[in-house]
Amino acid sequence: MDIFLIILFVVLAIFVVAILAKSFKIVPQGHCGIIQRLGKYQRTQMAGLTMMVPFVDEMLPLIDMREQVVTFPPQPVITEDNLVVSIDTVVYFQINDPTAATYGIANYIAAVENLTTTTIRNVVGFMNLEETLTSRDAINTQLRGVLDEATSKWGLRVSRVEIKAIDPPRTIQDSMEKQMRAERDRRAAILTAEGQKQSEILTAEGQRQSAILEAEGDAQAAILRANAEAEAIVTVFEAIHEGKPNADLLAYQYLQVLPQIADSESSKMWIIPSEVTDALNRFSGTYGPEGGPAGSAPSGGGSSDSGPSSDAPAPPPAPKSRRAKRPTTAAEIADVAPKAPKLEDTSLEDALAEPEIEEDVFRDGPNDGEQK
Repeated sequence: MDIFLIILFVVLAIFVVAILAKSFKIVPQGHCGIIQRLGKYQRTQMAGLTMMVPFVDEMLPLIDMREQVVTFPPQPVITEDNLVVSIDTVVYFQINDPTAATYGIANYIAAVENLTTTTIRNVVGFMNLEETLTSRDAINTQLRGVLDEATSKWGLRVSRVEIKAIDPPRTIQDSMEKQMRAERDRRAAILTAEGQKQSEILTAEGQRQSAILEAEGDAQAAILRANAEAEAIVTVFEAIHEGKPNADLLAYQYLQVLPQIADSESSKMWIIPSEVTDALNRFSGTYGPEGGPAGSAPSGGGSSDSGPSSDAPAPPPAPKSRRAKRPTTAAEIADVAPKAPKLEDTSLEDALAEPEIEEDVFRDGPNDGEQK
C-alpha cells in the first residue's frame, strides 16, 4: 500500500512539473514569440516571462527581431552589350512585423534571395559592362528601393543592398588589364613630358637671369672703367696745365710716342699726326746743323760789292711758311729727322731750354740796320 502511494505521488509530481513547464515560457531579448491557441493566432509575445494555458496554447519558434545579413551566391547576369558577368550581393534586412513574416510568407529568406536575383538582372540588363562596373551605387539604390517595396507586405524592411563583386569573363578581364596598362603608360609619358617641359623652362629662365645679371655686371664695369678713365684724363689734364708745359716739351713727348706707333709687327701702314711733323720742324728749327740756335747769325760773312757793309748786322732770316708741305710718310720724316741732333747727346734741360737769339739780329725800327 505504501509503495502504491509513493508511486502515485511521484506521478502527480511529474504531472505538475509538466503542467508548469507548459504554462510558463521565457522569451529572450531581441526575439519574439507567436502564441497560438488551438491552432489560431492569439498574440505576439515579446521578450520576458509569459504564461500560457497548458495543452491549449502553443508558442511557435522564436523570431529574431535583430537586423539580419544574408549573403547570396554569385548570380550570372547578362549586360546590355551581351556580356555575362557574375554578381555577388549582400542584403541587410530586419523583421518589423512578426505576424506578417510568420503568416504572410512561408520562407522569407528564399523569397528575398529570388527577388534580389531578378531585380539585379532587370537593372543590369539596361547597362553595358563599363556602366555596370562604375555604377555600383546606382545599382544598390535601385535594388534597395525595389526590395523594400516588395518585402514590406511580408513584414520585412530592407535597409541596405551591397554588391560584393562583379566578375566579368576572363577574356574581358585581360582586355581591361591591357587597357588599364596602356592608360597608365600614357599618363606616365604625359607626366614625364610635363616634367621635362618644366625643367627646360626653369633652365631657360635661369640662363636668362644669368645673362641679364652678366650684362648688368658688364655694363656696370664699363661705366666704372669709363668713369675711371674720365677721372684719369681730368687728373692728367689738370696736372699738365698746372705744370705749364711749353711747345718744346710737347714736341719732345710727341717724338717719344712716335716709336710706339710703329712698334706693332702687324702694322703695315701707319699715319703720323700733323703734330709730330710740327714737332720735328720745331726741333729742326731750334737745333740747326751746327748745333746752335736756328735764328743765330752765321759766324763768318764775306764782303760783297753789292751787299751791305761788313760792319752792319745781317738781316734776320725769313720765317718759314706755315703753308709748307709737311712730311706725312716715314721716308719724308726720315729725311727730316737726321737734321736734329741725337737725343742721347743732348740733355733734357738743354732740349727744353729757350733758344738763344742775338740781340742785334732783330731790330725794331726800319733804319736799325745802319751803324751807329
